[in-house]
Amino acid sequence: MTDPGLASSLEKMRADGVAEIAVRTFAHYYERLRAGDAGVLAESEIEPVSTLPDADDLPDDEDGAREALGRTVIVKLNGGLGTSMGMTGPKSLLEVKDGLSFLDITVHQIRDLRARTGARLPLVLMNSFATRDASLAALTPYDDLAVDGVPADFLQSKVPKLAADDLAAARWPDDPALEWAPPGHGDLYPSLLSSGMLGALIDGGYRYAFVANVDNLGAVLEPRLLAWFARERIPFLMEVADRTAADRKGGHLARRADGGLVLREIAQTPDEDVDAFQDVERHRFFNTNTLWIDLRALAGVLRARDGVLGLPMIVNRKTVDPADASSPRVIQLETAMGAAIDVFDDARAVRVPRERFAPVKTTDDLLGLRSDAYELTGAGRIVLAAERAKTGAGAPLVRLDPDYFKLVRDFDARFPQGAPSLVRAQRLTVRGDVVFGAGVVVRGAATVEHAGDGQRMIADGAMLDGPA
Repeated sequence: MTDPGLASSLEKMRADGVAEIAVRTFAHYYERLRAGDAGVLAESEIEPVSTLPDADDLPDDEDGAREALGRTVIVKLNGGLGTSMGMTGPKSLLEVKDGLSFLDITVHQIRDLRARTGARLPLVLMNSFATRDASLAALTPYDDLAVDGVPADFLQSKVPKLAADDLAAARWPDDPALEWAPPGHGDLYPSLLSSGMLGALIDGGYRYAFVANVDNLGAVLEPRLLAWFARERIPFLMEVADRTAADRKGGHLARRADGGLVLREIAQTPDEDVDAFQDVERHRFFNTNTLWIDLRALAGVLRARDGVLGLPMIVNRKTVDPADASSPRVIQLETAMGAAIDVFDDARAVRVPRERFAPVKTTDDLLGLRSDAYELTGAGRIVLAAERAKTGAGAPLVRLDPDYFKLVRDFDARFPQGAPSLVRAQRLTVRGDVVFGAGVVVRGAATVEHAGDGQRMIADGAMLDGPA
């Protein structure tokens, strides 16, 4: 007999036209939750990973790269609205550098790769219902982008939020849209299958997929990595980078007792193991969420598992209305796409340079990227300015007061003339309501504070090189 809570969710999903593969996948995780699976991975169940192949040490293989490039597709996850930064449209359309959006820069990267390699390299977006129309419209001017036989996008799924008390499908009549949640980017795999995209790509002669978040401008297809991935017949490859203190909350790579690789997110970590999770010397490598997937291998695993990969589950406990802490408590069942490293036999990970991980998650990141600390090359690559790169300075650390800068509209209002110069800055910290004029220059470690009424104005051309 079907659990009443599960029945209410499955009925809701089918009534809304959710694909049957997504329905079965949700049922799999619901039953695990009901059976007592808390979606945790204890420190006692894993071991640290100490060494990995290094991307910088891989051999050049021009012939192998050329052959593999002709069978490769680029998939970008594009379902986010940037709500944490106050956006209501696709995050990928946010202007990030030189008047260009994430999506614009992605297109420039692909055009450059095509020009250099002669490969087709289709771009496929995994959109949500909320991002699809605007994102496809933004691509309309790029009339050379489409590749015959390859759809421009496919849609990610959605799952019901569950009432925390009885696990029935949550109800919120004030805004029924809030009764639904994205199932995490692990939804990539069932959505590729249910949309028909996986079959279309394989039928079109594509074997390999390079997958990354659209907001990670460092994630550019690297032919040498692709050649190694294809030559070694790796079914699934995760790019990881060295963890720093800034990455303590990001998912890290580990090994199970049988030697297989596994990804652990902080939401999967028991409270007593959080210190071990955040120990960047113990767990050295974090997941950049950039993956390489053998599409035939993926199709085989999905076929063997009836479309349900069975990734490790993440149990997120929230309120039905994220903006209202007094609204009913709910559970969201999610998975991470990098967790598939635990599913494929012979899955591997490779250590990549930090510059391959350049996401924009906050307006702190956005200010650094818009500043002269970074340059946009003709190939569409975001790189540290030459002046910083030659000194090994790394990226400047930006900390803006979230009360005044967290939302993009407030951020833009306080930098009306554009970002200050950060090319010679180590750190910029802003506390209080501060507006920056044109041509402001930051050097060294500068802190700007304002605790009074109204706004503090930083004059045009001001030099900030210490406490101000």
